[in-house]
Amino acid sequence: MKKVFIIAEAGVNHNGSIELAKKLIDVAVESGVDAVKFQTFKTENLVSKNAQKADYQKETTNKEESQFDMIKKLELDINTHKELISYCKSKNIMFLSTPFDHDSIELLHDLGLEIFKIPSGEITNLPYLRHIGKLGKKVILSTGMADIGEIEDALDILIEAGTKKENIIVLHANTMYPTPMEDVNLKAMITIGNTFDIAFGYSDHTLGIEIPTAAVALGASCIEKHFTLDKNMEGPDHKASLESDELKAMVKAIRNIELALGSSIKKPSKSEIPNMQIARKSIVVKTQIRKGEILTQDNITIKRPGNGINPMRWDEIIGTVASKDYIEDELI
Repeated sequence: MKKVFIIAEAGVNHNGSIELAKKLIDVAVESGVDAVKFQTFKTENLVSKNAQKADYQKETTNKEESQFDMIKKLELDINTHKELISYCKSKNIMFLSTPFDHDSIELLHDLGLEIFKIPSGEITNLPYLRHIGKLGKKVILSTGMADIGEIEDALDILIEAGTKKENIIVLHANTMYPTPMEDVNLKAMITIGNTFDIAFGYSDHTLGIEIPTAAVALGASCIEKHFTLDKNMEGPDHKASLESDELKAMVKAIRNIELALGSSIKKPSKSEIPNMQIARKSIVVKTQIRKGEILTQDNITIKRPGNGINPMRWDEIIGTVASKDYIEDELI
């Protein structure tokens, strides 16, 4: 079984600081994830100057500040990208970033990224999807706010543009920070996989770690989860993110579930075989039996240990003649 690909989503939780970004990379490395992901955008290409913040952003940032001004402070320039990529290489972790506009797609392509993550907000952006599709890279597509028809349209555009279907993973997601449990709809993840016969996973915005681990148990091949150095920091996404210890716990839980899922063949496991003789039973003597006596339910019974005649042969043994003398509790 392939290992679940775990993405630690740093996003904009670096608050515009390269030092904080490097600390986030360190935390991701320590936790054992496969990749750490940031966000690449030019604010002028992403947000209109009069665009409103989402309600959750108003609660976690300065209410008087526009979405444009909030995002402008979180922008990473090309030199910062190069430095973070180099830092990730030195730490042996994959650097990923989500592009939010055409210039950012080109920037990440020029920097040699092998995987392109498409955020939920761009799933209805035809020129954007076509641009990424033409690159022929591996693609991870988030589907928050989308219905099944919109996912189908996005996949068609990516594939027609030149991306191989086998190079796409579709992530079920909910674009609310944090996502209420009753809105997770985790079964929809399986619907996506079955409908399009495609690799699937889950991008999580709930509080805690139980939902992404449940997603792995349901067959997710990729998990993405926001993390931060401190949930109390100012910024739009910190409160709905995991801190270091929680991220480690999530990775450990996912890796344990991977081991526990097993092969799907039902048979005694290596660890339990020694217990079969202890826990199972055999046909034994109930009361003393003399050679030549007939074995009946009055003089034989079933007890542990399990290294004698299997009780499933009970009907076969009843009515036979004892070939020797037996004492109580002796195996037949």
